[in-house]
Amino acid sequence: MTGLPFRSGAVPAVVDGFQPRLVPELEGLVSGGVVLSGLGGVGKTQTAAEYASRASADLVGWVTAASRSSLVSGLAELGTVVTGSVADDAERGARRFLDWCASTDHTWLVVFDDLADPADVKDLWPNTGAHGRLVVTTRRNERWALQTATRRMVPVEVFTETQSAAYLRGVLGDAPGVDDLAELLGQLPLALGQAAAYLEMTPGMTCESYIAKWRGAALREMFPDDGSETVAKTWAVSVDAADTLCDLARPMLSVMSLLDPNGIPLPVLTAQPILTYLSTGSGEPIDVDGATRALGALRRLNLITVDTESLGPVARVHALVQQVSREHLPTERLALLTRVVADAILANWPDIERDTEHAAMLRANTAALTAFGGDHLWRSGRPDLLLRAGRSLGEAGQVRAGVAYFRTLLAAAEHHLGPDHPDTFKTRNSIGYWQRQAGDLTGSYDTVVKLYADRLRVLGPDHPDTLTSRSNLARQLDKAGKRAQATEAFVQLLADRTRILGPDHPDTLITRSNLARQRGLGGDPAAAVRDLTSLLADRTRVLGPDHPDTLTTRNNLTYWRGEAGHTGVAEDFAELLADRLRVLGPDHPHTLATRSNLARHRGEAGDAVGAAHALAELLADRIRVLGPDHPATMATRTKLAIWRERAGLGDH
Repeated sequence: MTGLPFRSGAVPAVVDGFQPRLVPELEGLVSGGVVLSGLGGVGKTQTAAEYASRASADLVGWVTAASRSSLVSGLAELGTVVTGSVADDAERGARRFLDWCASTDHTWLVVFDDLADPADVKDLWPNTGAHGRLVVTTRRNERWALQTATRRMVPVEVFTETQSAAYLRGVLGDAPGVDDLAELLGQLPLALGQAAAYLEMTPGMTCESYIAKWRGAALREMFPDDGSETVAKTWAVSVDAADTLCDLARPMLSVMSLLDPNGIPLPVLTAQPILTYLSTGSGEPIDVDGATRALGALRRLNLITVDTESLGPVARVHALVQQVSREHLPTERLALLTRVVADAILANWPDIERDTEHAAMLRANTAALTAFGGDHLWRSGRPDLLLRAGRSLGEAGQVRAGVAYFRTLLAAAEHHLGPDHPDTFKTRNSIGYWQRQAGDLTGSYDTVVKLYADRLRVLGPDHPDTLTSRSNLARQLDKAGKRAQATEAFVQLLADRTRILGPDHPDTLITRSNLARQRGLGGDPAAAVRDLTSLLADRTRVLGPDHPDTLTTRNNLTYWRGEAGHTGVAEDFAELLADRLRVLGPDHPHTLATRSNLARHRGEAGDAVGAAHALAELLADRIRVLGPDHPATMATRTKLAIWRERAGLGDH
C-alpha cells in the first residue's frame, strides 16, 4: 500500500509580497527538469516553493540537496512513501524511489533544493519519463553538469526594477525613494527584504535616510561580483538595529554563522555553552529567555527565520548573511566560537536518537561547523563531536556511508593529531566497528588487529583503550565462528580488567556480561544463567536495581533462562517490561528490546497470533523511534514475517 497522493511538508511557505518570476521553462513544464541557477538571495528557493505550492501531481516531494547524504536520505524517505515499505539501507531506498520514478504512471514533482555540488547527484538524477517533473535550485552554473536534453538550466536573476518597486511598496506603501533604494541594493531580493523589515519597524526612518545610513557603513569590500557587498552593508544596518532591540543579537548571529543555513534546532542555540558565551560577552548571566530575545530581534529584522516543525522549532539564516557575519570574525573569535558551538551541538545530541530527522539535522550542523571551523575543532580538542556525527550516520542505517565517513575523518585526525594520538585510535576503532556492521568481517578483523598492535605499542598492555581493543578482538573471533577461542579471550580479559580496574569497574562488569553471553552461544546456556545470576547481584549492589545496566542483566538472564529450558520466562519479561517502562520510558531501545523478547516467548508459548500482533505494534514504534534503517527495526520486520507465517496470517 503506497502513501499516494502525497505532498511533502518540507515545502517552504511562500513569503508575503512574493514577486512571481517569468520562467517560461518552468510554467510550461509537463515532464522533464528545470535547474534554477543563480546567486544566493535571488529567490530561487521561493520560486520553486511557489511553483510546488500550486503544482497538481500525485506526489510533490521536497529534498534538501546540500550534501550527498541529505539527498540519499530524502530520496529514501520518498521511496518509503511510494512503495509502502522501508528499505533496509538508505542507498537502496533511494534506488527504489528512482526506479519508481522511471516506471510509474503516477504524476510526480520533486524539488532538489540548494544543490551544493553537481557531483553529489551524479547517479541520483531521476528519470522523469512522461509523468515526472524535477526542479533544482543551485548557486552552481556548470551547464555541462546540470543540463541535459530533458533538463534545462535557467538563470534566475535579481528582481527587475518593477518587481523591486512592487515588493517594497507592498511592504512600505507608496513611500518616496523606493526606486532609489531598490537601485542602491542592486534589486537583490535578500537585501530588499532586510531593508524593508528595518524600515517598517523603525519609526521615522525613510528610504532616503536608510540610503544615507547604508552609504555610511564602513565595511571592507567583499566579493562585489557576486552581490555580497550589497548584503554586507544591508546586514550592517540591520544588525545595528537588532542590537538596539537586544544587545545579544550580533553575537547570536555570529554563532549561527557557523551552523547549517537550512535548519538549526533552537535548543542548540539556547544550550548552556551558548548561554555561557553570551554571558561572557555581556558581563552578566544570560538565560534561555535572553537568548530567545536575541533570536527574536534577528527575526524581526529579517536576518533569520524561525519555523515550528514536527521536530521542534528550527532557525534558518541565509548563507550570504552567514558569510558576511563570518567575514567579521577575527581568527581568535572564530576559534572560540567553534569550540562553543561544538559543545552546544554535543549537549543536544541524545545518547539514544529517537527522532531520525532531528539526528539528520544535527549531522548537517556538524558538517557546516566542520566546513567553517574544522581546523579549530581539532586544535581545541573537540573531535568527540565528529566521532558522534559518524556514529549517528551509521545508526541511521547508512552503515557503508559510516565507514566512508570515518575513513575521511581518519585522514584528518592523522593530519592534525598524528597517527598515534588516542583520538586517531578512536577513529580507527569506529572504522572497524562499522565495517563489521556493513558485513565486511575480513576488513573489520584486519582493522581491529592492527589497531590492537598500535595501541599495545603506544599505550601499553594495561591501558583501558588497549583492553577495549582486546574486547573487540574477542568479538571478532566470535563473528568468525571461533567461539571457543572467543570464550578464552574473554576469560583472560576478565582477569586483566579485574586486576587493573578492579572487580566493580563498569568495564569489568561488561566483560563478565560478554563472557556469559559467549558461554551461552558456545552451547552452555546453564553457564550463562549461572554467570548472569552472579552478575545481577553485583550490578544491583554496585549500580542499584534501576540502573540501565542492571536492567540489561535481567534481560540477558531471562533470555538465557529461556534457552536453558526454564519456565516462567514470559512472565519475567513482562515484569522487566514494566520496570523498563517506569525507568526508561516507552521509547527507549531497551524497552523496545524487551517487548521483542516478550513477543517471541508469547509465540513460543502457543500464541502465534498474539506474537504477530505485538511485533506489528513494535515495528511501528521502532520505525518512529529509531528510524526505518536501524538494525533493530530491520530485525523486527524479519521476526514479524516469521510469526505472521506461523500464525497463518499471510502477507499484508
